[in-house]
Amino acid sequence: MKAEKKEIQDILVTQDLSIGYKQGKKESLCLLSDVNLTIRRGEMVCLLGPNGAGKSTLMRTIAGIQPPLAGCTLVEGIPIKDRNYKEIAQLLSIVLTERINVGNLTVYHIVSLGRHPYTSWMGKLSNEDNEKIKWALEQVGLLHYANNFINELSDGERQRVMIAKALAQDTPLIMLDEPTAHLDLPNRVEIMRLLHRLARETNKAILLSTHELDLALQAADLIWLMSRNEPVKVGAPEDLVLNGSIEGTFHNKSFNFDRKTGNFIMNYQKKQSIQLLGNDVMGFWTQRALSREGYQVSCEQVGDCCVNLLEDTMEWEVKQNGSTIKCVSIQELLFYLRNSLSKEK
Repeated sequence: MKAEKKEIQDILVTQDLSIGYKQGKKESLCLLSDVNLTIRRGEMVCLLGPNGAGKSTLMRTIAGIQPPLAGCTLVEGIPIKDRNYKEIAQLLSIVLTERINVGNLTVYHIVSLGRHPYTSWMGKLSNEDNEKIKWALEQVGLLHYANNFINELSDGERQRVMIAKALAQDTPLIMLDEPTAHLDLPNRVEIMRLLHRLARETNKAILLSTHELDLALQAADLIWLMSRNEPVKVGAPEDLVLNGSIEGTFHNKSFNFDRKTGNFIMNYQKKQSIQLLGNDVMGFWTQRALSREGYQVSCEQVGDCCVNLLEDTMEWEVKQNGSTIKCVSIQELLFYLRNSLSKEK
């Protein structure tokens, strides 16, 4: 009996990869060396890092657009370096940042371009090609827009069209360069949720570069964290938060990374201390507003000003210099504190 072919789990592997640029015939500028990374089937990996860390160079090198200085990239065990464009197009598909402005093409026509690596020189679509296109459109929820022109769609819908094109290309690896650029918050969230679902349901490997740290921490299975002149750090988002890698990579005197919330918090110049009594959701947002206003917030008694949260009535009781007043909103609370502080001066 003939043994069944075992499905390859490691979709993308880089072996001792060095990335950078040739400078003349003999010299080269190496941004990163000895890069050994892996993406497995069904995983969504987010590439993060500050500007200038080499994210775009790494993506281009993996995709075969830019030659490596050393080492190689393998997709399903096949080296990219010496393959022609048609062969590479059957191994990986790419969704770029640029906005699509081809108003005379329908959604179906654009997605059908993903089948180009499999068609003859005449570009005629087979029944299998058409089935792949319809399936891809169904996956992104746009089958009912198949005959619409692309310029009739919103930015979020256009990005889903490009993801459908990559799905129709039917490659084991899908690469996306900042797929949430140009999108508003709801669409950024939807795109990240869509990509995470597609990795699971299609069993493809998805690699995307992004500046959306907060969304990457929630959606990614793995993060590749790049910083200048340092090896790429790899791990689950939570591991990179807990071991301080995220905080260290994005360290800046203007803000701090809060490990508890996964958010960046701006550093404001503190003008005085204030006591805040209360917690839960109301306390969190009150503390954030007071910090933005320049107060050092503490639950201990400090100075002569105390804000007590009356959660039952959603009011803020302010005790200062022997007097007590109540505010019915954070806006009113901040207005009162600003005026009382200016009077003291």
